[in-house]
Amino acid sequence: MALSLQEFRRYDRQILLPELGVEGQEKLKQAKVLVVGCGGLGSPILLYLAAAGVGTLGIIEDDKISLSNLQRQILYTSDKVGKSKIHEAERRLQALNPLVNIIKHGVRLSAINALALIKNYDLVVDGTDNFPTRYLVNDACVILGKPFVYGAIHRFEGQIALFNYKGSSTYRDLFPTPPPPEQAPNCSEAGVLGVLPGIIGSMQALEAIKAITEIGEPLAGKLYMLDTLSMQSRTLKVPKIPDAPAIEKLIDYEAFCGINKYEDGQITYDQYLDLLAEPDINGESAFQLIDVREEYEIFDEENIGGENMPFSEIEKHIPNIRRDKPVVVYCQSGGRSQKVIKLLSTKYGYTNLLNFAGGIDAILRTL
Repeated sequence: MALSLQEFRRYDRQILLPELGVEGQEKLKQAKVLVVGCGGLGSPILLYLAAAGVGTLGIIEDDKISLSNLQRQILYTSDKVGKSKIHEAERRLQALNPLVNIIKHGVRLSAINALALIKNYDLVVDGTDNFPTRYLVNDACVILGKPFVYGAIHRFEGQIALFNYKGSSTYRDLFPTPPPPEQAPNCSEAGVLGVLPGIIGSMQALEAIKAITEIGEPLAGKLYMLDTLSMQSRTLKVPKIPDAPAIEKLIDYEAFCGINKYEDGQITYDQYLDLLAEPDINGESAFQLIDVREEYEIFDEENIGGENMPFSEIEKHIPNIRRDKPVVVYCQSGGRSQKVIKLLSTKYGYTNLLNFAGGIDAILRTL
């Protein structure tokens, strides 16, 4: 894809670099890069990729601008508080470089839409701040064979890596299992120095450019760590885990990371109906439903279709109880199901179990 005279003038200082040159600039023009999130990390990522001449930039974002964003999210200004981030990001990027094609995806990335969104791009840059989304991005990229640039920030420290690049290690090689939720606060909980995402996001943009143009030594199979208080940095190797399970499908990543969005692990009948309406993932139900009543207690008129795993022999069914999606457990009135959840949580480490509050009796009272 040849460069125009206008592009030669715009990107002149980059083209002068012998390592990049016209060939590298043409690769940038042809590239399609998806940036997940346009907040603290996404702002510098998008600004520098647009300025560098990446031909197509996709953006995934569904949030609005708040006053507390402005300390670090440099795409936005005070007069835009309350506006859509993705629309304001597009406006700023087009003003910076009208030659770049901006594709807006005003949705939250999920296991339902991730594969469809990512498949049309060459590379993904992750600008999010939570573990479930990072695992989701990683797994979708592994399934689709796409590299992704990882970045993370915490208070004064940042990390960067390039995963799944030409067979290199993945995010799951760095973090095979997620940390407990209480040990993984985001920026709103732990705080962050405003300049830090600018530094890390700019370096993520750099890694994306290196990967696209195939220059230099990308951070594939490595993790770069920076402490901005001391300005000490180090680079660690991230080897592939031998015989790691193959990633073949997407899962419920909140459940995988032990995040329970239901109060006290209880799910009401109305919440159950909402869960029932969620789209299937990979052709499977979005959750598992388990009936722990004894077989003789189950009658057609009091049956909502759960898999029968009787309270008296629940431990025999451990191999059949899922860990990768929400599991709703119920009985006649909610007591035995709560005991089952306590047993499975304390003895077997389950973190994704929900007790159907009031059990079958609660449903019958609403009918």
